[in-house]
Amino acid sequence: MRPYVRTFRKHCLVAAMLTAWIVAGMAMPGRGNHSGAAVASGSETATQGQIREGASLFRANCSLCHGLNAHGGGRGPDLTSGRWLHGSTDAAIFRTVSQGLPGTEMPGSNIADSETRAIISYLRSLSPSSKPGVARDRTRGKRIFFGKAACFECHMVSGEGGGLGPDLTRVGASRSESYLIDSIREPNKELSEGMIDPNNPYGNVLVYDSVTVVTRTGERISGVSKNEDTFSVQLLDRNQQLHLLLKKNLESVTHERKSLMPAYTTEILNDADLRDVVTYLESLRGTQ
Repeated sequence: MRPYVRTFRKHCLVAAMLTAWIVAGMAMPGRGNHSGAAVASGSETATQGQIREGASLFRANCSLCHGLNAHGGGRGPDLTSGRWLHGSTDAAIFRTVSQGLPGTEMPGSNIADSETRAIISYLRSLSPSSKPGVARDRTRGKRIFFGKAACFECHMVSGEGGGLGPDLTRVGASRSESYLIDSIREPNKELSEGMIDPNNPYGNVLVYDSVTVVTRTGERISGVSKNEDTFSVQLLDRNQQLHLLLKKNLESVTHERKSLMPAYTTEILNDADLRDVVTYLESLRGTQ
């Protein structure tokens, strides 16, 4: 055999051995490019690096509607509760993110499949612990809501109740437990925003703050603004009477960054009552 032929065959054998060694090394656990320990994510396994990537992608693409930390916003629901209206499997969430939801404000996305999976990994990492907690009674919470707490006088659920405060028909899909507790104990801490008109996505979001107007005749009217533009304001007063007012007829329109809702202290609503009311509110997720 000629020397150059033997040399060529020797090089091919070495190359084949190196290739086999590299492939075997890549297949061994812990030998990949993962940047962290593996953690469970639905039916798959995600690394801490994928979760961090998903968090970054979520803030860039999803936080405008779902909040910076996925706790819900004026448009999108809370995604940290572990409850999913449109399917809870990884495949269902993937489909929701990539294709959107017809008839809702959830649009489809054109981000890469790998980025969508990273976002799902991040959302899975936010799911609450499955450990048993303090006993909760949703039915009792509903009785308190419509009973001694009198929440229904200002808030509407499925067409029943008042209109002074935000409609709570789907509050469980859009607000986290901590947000609900703060809204009851400290209403001024973070004022609720109204849902954006789906036919006018660039419209202003109404905030449920206190508004006081003074007419040119000296009459003072306080309540919440149901609609406001450059020329007029629609004000619902504390007695839930709607006033349609032209600003040219007003001396002043004053917004105060505080809620008309009273603070429910432990003297008014103890911790057990509050827990059950919040459990009831979390169950309100609207029509699927």
